[in-house]
Amino acid sequence: MTSEFTGKCLCGAVSFSGRWADVNLRACHCGQCRRWSGHYWAAASVETLDITGEVRWYRSSKEAQRGFCPTCGSSLFWKPDGAELPEVAAGAIEAPSGLALSGHIYVADKGDYYQIADGLEQWQTY
Repeated sequence: MTSEFTGKCLCGAVSFSGRWADVNLRACHCGQCRRWSGHYWAAASVETLDITGEVRWYRSSKEAQRGFCPTCGSSLFWKPDGAELPEVAAGAIEAPSGLALSGHIYVADKGDYYQIADGLEQWQTY
């Protein structure tokens, strides 16, 4: 299992590194995550996180904010209010990530253009 990771945005203006708190991902299919990422969203909890470069934060709901690169627009972080550190977008992590998809949340809100057929556990909400 890889517990340390590095990652960056599309243009490289934001880079980050840290240690995973949990290597099990849950893909989120809610409407906000689909709009934020262009499909569904998968992010992982971190134990430590060091960020280099400017991150802009968008308050997407009364419970959370989303962090992105202001240069290229890459979706990088999701941070619930009260959390010390944000979760990190799985797609922005350099391989090997050490991550494994373990299930799907908010499948009641998933897009109508795809099926979830990987056999992993699914939750209608969270």
